Amino acid sequence: MSEPLSANRKHWRRATLLSCCALCCGILLGGVSAWFLGAVATAGLTAAAATFNFHVPSAFIRLFAIGRTAARYGERLVGHKAALGDQVHRRVDLFASMAAAPAVRSAGWQLGDEARLADYLDDVDDVDYARLRARLPLMTVMAGLAALLACSTIIAPLSLLPIAAVLLVGGVVGRRLTEAGAVIWTQTRLQRRDGAERLGAAMASTVSLMAERLWDEECRSALNAFSEADRLMLALRRLQSGFDALASIAGPIAGISVVAAAWLAGARGEMMLLPIALGFAWLALGEAMNGASRILVANLRRDAAWAEICQWKRDAQAQAACSENETLLELGHTHLQRISPLGAPIGTQPIALRLRPGFPTVLVGTSGSGKSSLLKQIAGWIGEDPFEATGSSLAAPQRRALTTLVLHDAVILDDTVRSNLFDHQASDMLMWQALAAVELDERIRNAGGLDAWIRQDMLSLGEAQRLNLARAFLAHTPVVLLDEPTEHLDTAQGQRILARLADHLSDRIVVISTHHSIRLHNSTVLEL
Repeated sequence: MSEPLSANRKHWRRATLLSCCALCCGILLGGVSAWFLGAVATAGLTAAAATFNFHVPSAFIRLFAIGRTAARYGERLVGHKAALGDQVHRRVDLFASMAAAPAVRSAGWQLGDEARLADYLDDVDDVDYARLRARLPLMTVMAGLAALLACSTIIAPLSLLPIAAVLLVGGVVGRRLTEAGAVIWTQTRLQRRDGAERLGAAMASTVSLMAERLWDEECRSALNAFSEADRLMLALRRLQSGFDALASIAGPIAGISVVAAAWLAGARGEMMLLPIALGFAWLALGEAMNGASRILVANLRRDAAWAEICQWKRDAQAQAACSENETLLELGHTHLQRISPLGAPIGTQPIALRLRPGFPTVLVGTSGSGKSSLLKQIAGWIGEDPFEATGSSLAAPQRRALTTLVLHDAVILDDTVRSNLFDHQASDMLMWQALAAVELDERIRNAGGLDAWIRQDMLSLGEAQRLNLARAFLAHTPVVLLDEPTEHLDTAQGQRILARLADHLSDRIVVISTHHSIRLHNSTVLEL
């Protein structure tokens, strides 16, 4: 999916023009200053010193200095105006697409996941400002480079050999930085997300983890993930420093090459003024190239952010393919290797899954056995394994569109009960039926009904969990996955609610993860 076009092309054109003007004034300032000093020195050795007019070149120097400053400020003002204008249009489009995407409609918990939403906002920010941080400076430097190469070809052709060598080495190093940086940035994102998830899960389960003497281990693993992310960022900055060091010497090498080539070609005295001016112009361009690695890193961050955002966007083809299979008679995998969210294998033996409507599958295992990861793998959130469906094969994006994944961390939005049920098309009767099935209807009536405003701290853990299960009751997808649905509920109540849910979802594929075995009609228990 391609990145949306800018909604402020007029402002971007002005910003590009001002940026080119700033660079042009900087180059001319360096060149004219060098020419002026050389001309003064040359005139001072002859009788022409008495008639030398220094007012014109000094006026040009002032003009270029003022022009460079004014153009830089203008470029920043217009560029930020264009970037902020794009931000408004893009965020409206991206949030609307995210809200309509199957990945969100079938997994409403994502909308209330603050960490996930924070990641999304950071990604949108990387996309919004990529043009200002990367494209605009890159276009300006490339324009200046093309102009100086043309001048060097005319004035000092021999200088093109060392300049071309430096540019070739810079291209190789830049390509290496881009390729390695993309891998490092992807791994850094994964490590930070893993650390945040681990730390959040540990903070939410402090008492139980301390009781099991696992608190230190869980916190250490979370902090180790953050430390690994910092180590990866340090490696990326080292790569950037190498590229910046090369970029910083490119200008001086080019300037010296131009002067040396002109000298070797026999230029002396006044004939050296123009090559010297061109050499100092290369120095000015080299100054503009300082921090060139930031352009490359901004580009790869933009690419990574857009790839992540595209997972939220609606895929028309996948949606069309999924709409033809709204009813699944079977879903399974005969040789599935379980993996963690980071892609590490879990267990040594692959497992076989055969999921059918009316026959709930119960995954039983202790904390850390990979139950939640297996649910995410079935849902298509992690891993790329295709699952066999009735007469077809479903890839991960297709399964995401067909699956409702209800995680055990029930997130309550600061909104009405109706909005928290994540089904705006459901009738009031059906919503009350869902609340009654999870034994929460009386509590909601006392709170003011479906349009009552609720917050996370207004509900107990058990009430929040039951509201989470009411969302599963209202799910429209053919696959419903419940992650530890009886957490924070007593055994009898959890058994009653799950029995009602299983009966209501008897025409769907239902998979439940739990620490303890649950008795459901026609259920299959899988020990992990």
